[in-house]
Amino acid sequence: MKLGIIIGSVRKERVSDRVAKWVANEAQNLEDTEVVMIDLIDYKMPFFDEAVSPQYNPKRQIDPEAKKFVDAIAPLDAVVIVTPEYNRSYSAVLKNALDYLDFQLSKKPVQLVAHGSTGGAQAVSHLRAVLPGLGAITNPTAVMITDRVGNIISEEGE
Repeated sequence: MKLGIIIGSVRKERVSDRVAKWVANEAQNLEDTEVVMIDLIDYKMPFFDEAVSPQYNPKRQIDPEAKKFVDAIAPLDAVVIVTPEYNRSYSAVLKNALDYLDFQLSKKPVQLVAHGSTGGAQAVSHLRAVLPGLGAITNPTAVMITDRVGNIISEEGE
């Protein structure tokens, strides 16, 4: 199985990368699983501004940087989205990245891992509303971390 872990924050002082490394470390215990880190900081996508929704635009001209992200998602068998909670939702950069997808998540399982003052509960709730529109199947349970991530998970994800 090819498991992608999306880091849904690009802030300078973020801790989502620590959480993603922890998830990756745990995923190494799964048999026949290749883990692929997809850090949104590596994709300089402009704000989504295509005239037509990607799912309804077979002749779309996708931004080259966004295409790199879309192409990274396509071969995955399953995805873990690691997201902080910003202002009672998930990050704008994650929303922007998801808006570029058309069918790359269709029928694929997605595990949500969130962190924040309420464990990222509202971020998870909002993602549960958006992901079915992309055809994704979210796991009914989510991992929600309420402790200060910087105090409980090291830079190496331990």
